[in-house]
Amino acid sequence: MPRDNSLLDRVTPYDRFASGDAQIEEWLASGVRRRELSDYFGPAEYRSLSALARRAGTVRVSESVPRVLIVPGIMGSQLGLARAAPLPNDIVWLDPLDIQHGRLAALRVPASAPIVPLGVVLFSYLRLKLHLRAAGFAVEFHDYDWRLSIVESGRALAERLRALRPARVALVAHSMGGLVSRAALAHEDMGHIGRVVLLGTPNCGSFAAVQALRGTYSVVRKVALLAQETSAESLAAEVFNTFPSLYDLLPWGSCRVAGGDLFDPRSWPAAGPRPRLAPPDERFAIIAGVGAETVTAVRRRSDQFLYTFTRGGDGTVPLLSAVLPGVRSAYARAAHSDLTRSPVVAAAVVDLLRAGHTRRLPSRWANAARASAEVSDGELRRTLAEKIDWAALSPKERRLFLENLNEPPHLRLRAPQRAVAPHRAVARSRKGR
Repeated sequence: MPRDNSLLDRVTPYDRFASGDAQIEEWLASGVRRRELSDYFGPAEYRSLSALARRAGTVRVSESVPRVLIVPGIMGSQLGLARAAPLPNDIVWLDPLDIQHGRLAALRVPASAPIVPLGVVLFSYLRLKLHLRAAGFAVEFHDYDWRLSIVESGRALAERLRALRPARVALVAHSMGGLVSRAALAHEDMGHIGRVVLLGTPNCGSFAAVQALRGTYSVVRKVALLAQETSAESLAAEVFNTFPSLYDLLPWGSCRVAGGDLFDPRSWPAAGPRPRLAPPDERFAIIAGVGAETVTAVRRRSDQFLYTFTRGGDGTVPLLSAVLPGVRSAYARAAHSDLTRSPVVAAAVVDLLRAGHTRRLPSRWANAARASAEVSDGELRRTLAEKIDWAALSPKERRLFLENLNEPPHLRLRAPQRAVAPHRAVARSRKGR
């Protein structure tokens, strides 16, 4: 077969840009490939990252602090096919051009193609890494195949942690990465792991997983806008519903759906295995996002789910799921995806890694707001429905689309005493999505 007919040889601009984080950091510090990096990150973010990279390059790694592994959340690692040099690796997630051509089907589990992790999504995590490196920490990313079960991903992380012995190691984990870290710590020979900082981890699940499986989650709907021949519902049914990780993230325990357990076959969806997680101990600390419109309850009505939105979370993870009894917590007014990009949160992470506590964020949170909204599957399906022609977008529009991919819809919430009837809010798309 001719090489130009092979999927492995289809090289997009996103494949060419998929260099390792060390290479990107070097370019940021030196000013090389300034125009490409500025288009990718945006001018303001490029200037900020360049300054951080230069500062990080002047700071020696401190021998008194542990080595740090940053564990990203679900969808936070690039996935694709490895290719031999000189061709760059073939990025499938997240490559808008491949999505437009229907290639997300390659991510089905079990996969027909040898999908592997190909580094983290740098826009989400590079800023946090550079902040920690500038504070004197030796920092690495741990990318992984986030489609797989938390147990399987935890096993792979445990193997990497064992290989680092006897060095002292700390974990900074975002979102589902915190569950992967807890799964790893449930294995033997983890005594060299010191601090464990969880950023917005859904310790008893997230209703976002319910919406992803239903095709009503904003990320799934936005991705479907790029796939010209695929609806969000079919994308959920044919691709996302095959990911074991989403079943692991279904709410359970105190976060479960009202009137039923989402892991009970008699309550949608079908039951799935719950991962064995290490119980939190004195090594753990939590930073939870608060103040954003978040699904904090779900109930079933006929053939639909009704989602209750309040400001009791970070937009993805309810506060009830992020905190753990007996574990010191700090609270940040930051959306879920911004927990890894906020300079204040990064400074608090440094404090927690060094001393186990921080004064940069409040240690208590009392949300007096009672405003809420109830939104159905049908109402969410009427949002983000107009297809996008990626080729027709300007570089700025493309960057804003990817930058806002993880942002949930913004809703009009009302306090109960002001409502004369059950309020229905309709999600509004933010400009630039």
